[in-house]
Amino acid sequence: MGANRLRSLSARLAPGAGGFFSWWGRTLASWLPLRARQALGVDRGRLLLQVDGDSVHLRLQQGSEVRDLAVLPSLADLNAPAEAGAGTIVADPLAPLLPPRIGDLPRWLLLPPAASLRRRLTLPAAAADRLRDVVGFEIDRQTPFTADAVAYDARVLARRDGDGQLDAELVAVPRQALDPQLAKIGPLASTLSGIEVAGADGVPLGVNLLPPSQRRTRSDPFRFWNLALAAVALFALAAAMWQVLENRRAAIDDLQQTIAKNAAAARQASTQRQQLVDLIEGQAFLDRTRAARPSTVEIIDELSRRMPDTTYLEKLAIEDESLLMIGLSREASSLIGKLQGTKLWRSPALTGAVQPDPATNRDRFTLTAEIGPPKPQTPEAARGP
Repeated sequence: MGANRLRSLSARLAPGAGGFFSWWGRTLASWLPLRARQALGVDRGRLLLQVDGDSVHLRLQQGSEVRDLAVLPSLADLNAPAEAGAGTIVADPLAPLLPPRIGDLPRWLLLPPAASLRRRLTLPAAAADRLRDVVGFEIDRQTPFTADAVAYDARVLARRDGDGQLDAELVAVPRQALDPQLAKIGPLASTLSGIEVAGADGVPLGVNLLPPSQRRTRSDPFRFWNLALAAVALFALAAAMWQVLENRRAAIDDLQQTIAKNAAAARQASTQRQQLVDLIEGQAFLDRTRAARPSTVEIIDELSRRMPDTTYLEKLAIEDESLLMIGLSREASSLIGKLQGTKLWRSPALTGAVQPDPATNRDRFTLTAEIGPPKPQTPEAARGP
């Protein structure tokens, strides 16, 4: 039942892929234990009715396992009261013999191997989706019967990947051999879901000789539970995906907050680093400037050693790179020579005329100089005009 539903569903969803999905579903189900397949409704099994003389063997097939349940007498006489209009018709003679979980299984008539004609055919791979209809046109050529005189079906034996063809087998049973078998199972003939043929080893081949219009479908008692489990699985999957999405969103929020905190700390560190660099560069500039310019103490000390004793200063001004000296001296004309030749200043020169001071018998002078060592001469200045 589960395989049939899977086959029909795959045929509706993807025409041409039904065989693949059917094989895929059976392969996946084969990995499950028998009890798990039965619980999921994939392999609940089926009842096989096999006529043997005047008795009917009742067997249970689950997967590849077939076991005997009971041997019943011929059920053909159960139809007599119904045809004569007397007595009570026994609707289901198996109901009092089997528990509901087995009595509700699909019922199949199993024919002996000698009752069938089997022919191997090579067909295009595209014929797999409508294999029964395709082989129906081959019955006249492959068997001595017409299509109306046999019950038939086909199965795929192998698929050829190289040439796009498949090996199939036609299984046909003449109706003159099938009708007595149906008569011996009596009212159970109307409850059949299919007609099977046993192979040489007694295992069913996997065909259904019953026309699709005559096959009885039984409601699956596990259908509700399967749908409920599928709904629960979908809900659990949706909840898991939603939880994963929420976890990702929470992780993104945490990451963004961490990035924002780190970015603020990085900006603060960058600002502090820039301030430190500015302080270091400023300090280095001051150090270079201080190293290139003599201190006031050094200038006063040098002046005190170079000035003659007859000279004293009234004013000493140091501004930027300028040195201004105003004072009285008896040797004002020789002060320029005395102040030359030092690394503390350069270019000493008298500003204005030297004026005599009658009160002190000295000359008043104004002298300027540039603070710092002498500037190196350029090659043009060294060569002269």
